[in-house]
Amino acid sequence: MCGIAGIFEFGQDARASAGALREMCRVITHRGPDDDGFYTDGSVGIGMRRLSIVDVAGGHQPLSNEDGTLWIVFNGEIYNHLELRQQLVARGHRYTTHSDTETVVHLFEEYGADCVQHLRGMFAFAIWNRNSKTLFIARDRLGIKPLYYKLTPERLLFGSEIKAVLAHGGIRPEFNRAALPEFLAFGYLSGEESFYAGIRKLLPGHTMTIGPHGQADIRQYWDLDTSKTQESRDEDYYVRSYRELLEGAVQSHLMSDVPLGVFLSGGVDSSAVAALMTKLRGEPVETFSVGYTEHTYSELPFARTVSDHIKSKHHEVLMSEQEFFGALPHLIWHEDEPIVWPSSISLYFVARLAREQVTVVLTGEGADETLAGYTRYAFTLKNAAMDRAYRSFIPGFLRSILRDKVASSSVLGATLRRKLEHTFLGKDGESWASFYFDNFFSAFSEPEQKGLLTDEFAREAAPSTAYKNVLGFWERSRGEMLQRLLYTDIKTYLVELLMKQDNMSMAASIESRVPFLDHLLVEFATNIPQNLQLGGFAGKRILKKAVEDLLPHSILYRQKLGFPTPWSRWLGGPRLDVIRSLLLEPRSTERELFQRSAVERLFEEHRSGYRDHYDRIWRLLNLELWHRVCLEKEEHEPVSATAH
Repeated sequence: MCGIAGIFEFGQDARASAGALREMCRVITHRGPDDDGFYTDGSVGIGMRRLSIVDVAGGHQPLSNEDGTLWIVFNGEIYNHLELRQQLVARGHRYTTHSDTETVVHLFEEYGADCVQHLRGMFAFAIWNRNSKTLFIARDRLGIKPLYYKLTPERLLFGSEIKAVLAHGGIRPEFNRAALPEFLAFGYLSGEESFYAGIRKLLPGHTMTIGPHGQADIRQYWDLDTSKTQESRDEDYYVRSYRELLEGAVQSHLMSDVPLGVFLSGGVDSSAVAALMTKLRGEPVETFSVGYTEHTYSELPFARTVSDHIKSKHHEVLMSEQEFFGALPHLIWHEDEPIVWPSSISLYFVARLAREQVTVVLTGEGADETLAGYTRYAFTLKNAAMDRAYRSFIPGFLRSILRDKVASSSVLGATLRRKLEHTFLGKDGESWASFYFDNFFSAFSEPEQKGLLTDEFAREAAPSTAYKNVLGFWERSRGEMLQRLLYTDIKTYLVELLMKQDNMSMAASIESRVPFLDHLLVEFATNIPQNLQLGGFAGKRILKKAVEDLLPHSILYRQKLGFPTPWSRWLGGPRLDVIRSLLLEPRSTERELFQRSAVERLFEEHRSGYRDHYDRIWRLLNLELWHRVCLEKEEHEPVSATAH
């Protein structure tokens, strides 16, 4: 819906700068090109940029309660706000608008910090209480909407994007070097820290209350319980219940006073959303797809099949290698951090295409992480079972020798080596970090990082930091192994996916909504028994059966491609030399993060076909471009693509 920002100065005579607040909001104009608004009250200033969606005429922010003692800036959508509004009016609250933002203010009047328990939707908001001189900040349960902050003894700064916090002035953006090991492993940071020293994330499902002297009280108000599976229920129950909940979620996500559409990849998830949206609206919907000029990597034919089936008004955009790399620095600026997955670039191009027709899109994000859609889930369960048998018969020293042979044998080609390294033969089953996280997420495992980092940085880095955050979530998880895997991915991997989707869609000034992540639907889905979630190596069994009446069999049961990009193919051409030169030029090596010889070896092994280092090269390239664009303020320009 918009972008928000704020300042809270501590101290008796402190005053928030209206000029600084305006600049913080100006740098996120792309999040809300329709309107802006500001409110200052001595030590506090809150502001917003608005993308008008609900109550277009009357929903201006900041917005207050009846007597002006509470003021709010809000980003997101509350899908049950009409129901809540009726309850609040019955309790005597008086509304002056039709916006969901005002409902949040009255809920806070009624319930205080517990207001978040009543909200169904996506949100990040801040409420200033003039009476108590406290600021209350909240983020939705699953992290669909972002919220960053910097807290010092002098002040609190917060915003929807890191660049809003940095725009306050007087802050020198500085690389959070302690985050490098986790970035090299996963490509993102799964805890509270960001890539910038001193700037943190309010975690999903958390609130923060700040008092007038800077005392911060951060609390978790929601967590996902994955230990409630009920084996006594039959499959039909889960299929019927999931369909009912999903249809209700899609219906609620259609709330809008402006045109809506769907991002359609041709996969099960987005196709199910598009089909349900068509059924509920009773008319053709706008669908949007992106592909590559390299047609073998494009899912456009599948999207067209779905579009023909549901009779949507379909739009496509093609992206070339030149456009991909031309957009990369610009989109790193939008994301404020290195981009984790090449698919982020295509997401931006399809969002920009959609903006020509609609203001809001529904997407299929979240189904894989809640319904075990990735093959890694079934693979890990089978791999773990074989590993237990393997370890019971083969001594540890022999297993270690075999792992080394798999990693270094010159007889194995890059493809076979990569496959074997994913199995119990190539991974240490006694280390969960190796067995799961290195297997499917880590570009550089902790042992590999030792050979990559300079001696100086290796001495600086704390040991075992690469996996600390994600292992914390794994150890906190409960239930069957599948449920534990889902919990961990929802708390880490999915949060990063949502940040990608939010930033890439807002870069095009479009709001994306994720009905699969309605929290009641998530709570139901993640507790479906393990034996009903998976069918062979394919997941989302319940979803597929739930929408069999809406989609062709060829779409529901085709092999999952996972939004492929031609990145690996591009590295087989001259692009590899361009990237190598960039990473080895003095400007890059003088950062003294990586051993030059290790980077050179990376490219030599990739070029020779000895190893496929496409994910490692992508990670190093993005980190270097981030330094240049976000820390050193190098110019970045967007590029166009070809619409069809």
